[in-house]
Amino acid sequence: MHFTNSPPPPRPVRRSPAVKLREQVLALADGPAALLAHEEKAWASATFAGTRHRLELAFEGDEAVQAGESFIAFLPEHEFAVPRQLVADAAVVAVDHRLAPEPRMTVSCELLLLDE
Repeated sequence: MHFTNSPPPPRPVRRSPAVKLREQVLALADGPAALLAHEEKAWASATFAGTRHRLELAFEGDEAVQAGESFIAFLPEHEFAVPRQLVADAAVVAVDHRLAPEPRMTVSCELLLLDE
């Protein structure tokens, strides 16, 4: 009988709520967005605890800017699915739109996640 010392199977990687939120924001942006920044800060009120997230996305080119316009329209009402978290607020807080040398739009949004 021969035994081999094989390594144990890899453990599944757990993605944090921040990573899941970022993935869903980028999915809502419909593909052409580039993530420029993602900041996360602890947040609490007298009755709730959670995190506030600020994401900055860039949309470059005509089609991407059109997708960015849709993103702006749909973000506040989008139903996010982050396990053990409730997205209590999602808002666009800044937009910078340039036409030259090629169309480009940057969008900053803030999302409040509450622990369930």
